[in-house]
Amino acid sequence: QVQLVESGGGLVQAGGSLRLSCAASGRIFSFNDMGWYRQAPGKQRELVATITSGGSPNYADSVKGRFIISRDNSKNTVYLQMNSLKPEDTAVYYCTAKPQLLSRFWGQGTQVTVSS
Repeated sequence: QVQLVESGGGLVQAGGSLRLSCAASGRIFSFNDMGWYRQAPGKQRELVATITSGGSPNYADSVKGRFIISRDNSKNTVYLQMNSLKPEDTAVYYCTAKPQLLSRFWGQGTQVTVSS
Protein backbone atom coordinates (compact mmCIF):
# COMPACT_ATOMS: atom_id res chain seq x y z
CA GLN A 1 0.00 0.00 0.00
CA VAL A 2 2.82 2.38 0.97
CA GLN A 3 6.53 2.01 0.38
CA LEU A 4 9.10 4.06 2.27
CA VAL A 5 12.55 4.12 0.72
CA GLU A 6 15.40 5.49 2.82
CA SER A 7 18.78 6.68 1.60
CA GLY A 8 21.79 8.54 2.89
CA GLY A 9 23.14 6.32 5.63
CA GLY A 10 26.79 5.37 5.91
CA LEU A 11 29.99 5.64 7.88
CA VAL A 12 31.18 8.99 9.20
CA GLN A 13 33.70 10.18 11.77
CA ALA A 14 32.58 11.78 15.01
CA GLY A 15 31.76 15.43 14.45
CA GLY A 16 30.74 14.82 10.87
CA SER A 17 27.39 15.13 9.13
CA LEU A 18 24.98 12.95 7.18
CA ARG A 19 21.65 13.62 5.52
CA LEU A 20 18.97 10.96 5.43
CA SER A 21 16.11 11.01 2.95
CA CYS A 22 12.90 8.99 2.86
CA ALA A 23 10.48 8.99 -0.03
CA ALA A 24 6.98 7.59 0.37
CA SER A 25 5.15 6.11 -2.59
CA GLY A 26 1.97 4.13 -3.09
CA ARG A 27 -1.74 4.74 -2.78
CA ILE A 28 -1.60 7.13 0.15
CA PHE A 29 -1.28 10.75 -0.90
CA SER A 30 -0.70 12.52 2.39
CA PHE A 31 0.57 11.80 5.88
CA ASN A 32 -0.21 13.38 9.21
CA ASP A 33 3.32 12.96 10.46
CA MET A 34 6.56 11.61 9.08
CA GLY A 35 9.81 11.06 10.84
CA TRP A 36 12.66 8.92 12.04
CA TYR A 37 13.28 6.38 14.75
CA ARG A 38 16.49 4.50 15.43
CA GLN A 39 17.56 1.24 17.01
CA ALA A 40 21.03 0.53 18.30
CA PRO A 41 22.24 -3.04 18.93
CA GLY A 42 20.70 -4.44 22.09
CA LYS A 43 18.43 -1.45 22.56
CA GLN A 44 14.80 -0.66 21.89
CA ARG A 45 13.72 1.44 18.94
CA GLU A 46 13.53 5.09 19.97
CA LEU A 47 12.19 8.32 18.58
CA VAL A 48 14.68 10.60 16.84
CA ALA A 49 12.44 13.25 15.27
CA THR A 50 9.03 13.65 13.70
CA ILE A 51 7.37 16.45 11.79
CA THR A 52 3.71 17.20 11.18
CA SER A 53 2.19 17.99 7.81
CA GLY A 54 2.18 21.60 8.92
CA GLY A 55 5.91 21.55 9.56
CA SER A 56 6.01 21.37 13.37
CA PRO A 57 9.01 19.30 14.48
CA ASN A 58 9.49 17.15 17.56
CA TYR A 59 12.97 16.01 18.63
CA ALA A 60 14.39 13.60 21.12
CA ASP A 61 16.40 15.44 23.76
CA SER A 62 19.53 13.58 22.69
CA VAL A 63 19.50 15.14 19.21
CA LYS A 64 18.14 18.63 19.87
CA GLY A 65 20.44 21.28 18.48
CA ARG A 66 22.27 18.77 16.27
CA PHE A 67 19.63 17.24 13.99
CA ILE A 68 17.14 19.04 11.75
CA ILE A 69 14.05 17.38 10.32
CA SER A 70 12.21 18.73 7.29
CA ARG A 71 9.71 17.50 4.75
CA ASP A 72 8.48 18.22 1.25
CA ASN A 73 4.75 17.47 1.19
CA SER A 74 4.58 17.72 -2.60
CA LYS A 75 7.03 14.82 -2.82
CA ASN A 76 5.95 12.96 0.34
CA THR A 77 9.59 13.04 1.36
CA VAL A 78 11.13 13.60 4.78
CA TYR A 79 14.74 14.51 5.47
CA LEU A 80 16.99 14.33 8.51
CA GLN A 81 20.09 16.50 8.55
CA MET A 82 22.42 15.09 11.19
CA ASN A 83 25.27 17.31 12.36
CA SER A 84 27.91 16.95 15.06
CA LEU A 85 27.43 13.22 15.01
CA LYS A 86 28.56 11.16 18.00
CA PRO A 87 29.43 7.47 18.29
CA GLU A 88 26.26 7.01 20.34
CA ASP A 89 24.23 8.03 17.28
CA THR A 90 25.26 4.75 15.66
CA ALA A 91 22.10 2.79 14.88
CA VAL A 92 19.76 1.64 12.17
CA TYR A 93 17.55 4.59 11.31
CA TYR A 94 13.96 3.86 10.30
CA CYS A 95 11.71 6.18 8.37
CA THR A 96 8.07 6.26 9.45
CA ALA A 97 4.90 7.81 8.05
CA LYS A 98 1.41 7.94 9.57
CA PRO A 99 -1.56 8.45 7.25
CA GLN A 100 -4.83 9.71 8.70
CA LEU A 101 -7.06 6.86 9.96
CA LEU A 102 -4.50 4.19 9.06
CA SER A 103 -1.65 2.45 10.87
CA ARG A 104 1.89 3.76 10.77
CA PHE A 105 4.18 2.57 7.99
CA TRP A 106 7.89 1.82 8.37
CA GLY A 107 10.85 1.71 6.03
CA GLN A 108 13.46 -1.05 5.93
CA GLY A 109 16.06 1.01 7.75
CA THR A 110 19.42 2.49 6.87
CA GLN A 111 22.61 2.00 8.86
CA VAL A 112 24.40 4.99 10.33
CA THR A 113 27.79 4.32 11.87
CA VAL A 114 29.79 7.03 13.63
CA SER A 115 33.40 6.21 14.38
CA SER A 116 35.30 7.78 17.24
